[in-house]
Amino acid sequence: MDRTIVPESGAKLRLVEAAEELFAERGFEAVSVRDITKRAGMNIASVNYHFGSRDGLVAGVMTRYITPINEERLARIEALERRFSGKPVPLEEILDAFIRPLATQVRKSEMSERLFLKLVGRMFGEQAAAMPPVVVEQFKVVVTRFLKALSKALPDLASDEILWRMHFVIGGLVHAMAQDEVLQRITQGASGNPTVEATLSRFSRFAIAGLRNGLNEEAELVEEAEDSPQATFNF
Repeated sequence: MDRTIVPESGAKLRLVEAAEELFAERGFEAVSVRDITKRAGMNIASVNYHFGSRDGLVAGVMTRYITPINEERLARIEALERRFSGKPVPLEEILDAFIRPLATQVRKSEMSERLFLKLVGRMFGEQAAAMPPVVVEQFKVVVTRFLKALSKALPDLASDEILWRMHFVIGGLVHAMAQDEVLQRITQGASGNPTVEATLSRFSRFAIAGLRNGLNEEAELVEEAEDSPQATFNF
């Protein structure tokens, strides 16, 4: 039996829900098994019984959130490639397919927007080196598909340059999700309290500019006029 699979009800789900809230609030390393079982109203042995170990519980939390995001990413890029029938997919559309699934999962989650983004941000920031094998394999497929689409959309960039720019985009997205409270604190609230949709839309504009940096500006304007892609994301 795959211990990372989380049911829709029962003791195992209670443990996961308690763990995800604590991980989002405090970070993965700061939360103990005792903290989790206390919040879930269960005994310490329940973690080993249901997940094999604390690491197994962490894997269950990560798989529960990351898998549907990656599945939607792949579904969206496949739909775009069919729609454009072999032609390059506009850059805005590609980035939309990568970012939009985060907003989809926020709407599906029972967690608040703030906690959801903090949890996903911490997964990539704090637990990236310990992702479950199934999630690692998912990301290999996602990266391959999106890099292929980006290579067509940005033909004047070398493949290694595209890879690094996408790496910077992902890093910026992770930081934006996990550290919004830090920005509010150091700016004394000047950064405001935007919704997830507003934050991702703002980030997308920044990311598109970074991905296009240094390319022929005139060619970009022609491409935008022909394809009329969305300049912002309406989640």
